[in-house]
Amino acid sequence: MARVVHDLTEEQWAALMDAWEGCAYCRSPAAALQKDCVLPISRGGRYTLGNVVPACRSCNASKSNDEVTGWMRRKKLDERAFLVRYHTLVTTLLEQHPAEPEPA
Repeated sequence: MARVVHDLTEEQWAALMDAWEGCAYCRSPAAALQKDCVLPISRGGRYTLGNVVPACRSCNASKSNDEVTGWMRRKKLDERAFLVRYHTLVTTLLEQHPAEPEPA
């Protein structure tokens, strides 16, 4: 984790939580949601606004470092609905919360 630049702010995390209104994968309204990288860190992902979604403990543990669409198919979750909503929310949130330019 220390070898990768993570830039998800607390404000962005709060916006993600509000936008998803529960677990991004199973739609559970669980109170204690965790940050999950859609593209796992072990596969090149980072904690960024465009790669993190709120996940319930069960989904986060089950997905682990799996590729999201394959995992969703195995769990019989609605992969298409997730991908459409993910794209829509990320596009909107990135417009509302633009990334800070990296220092030169």
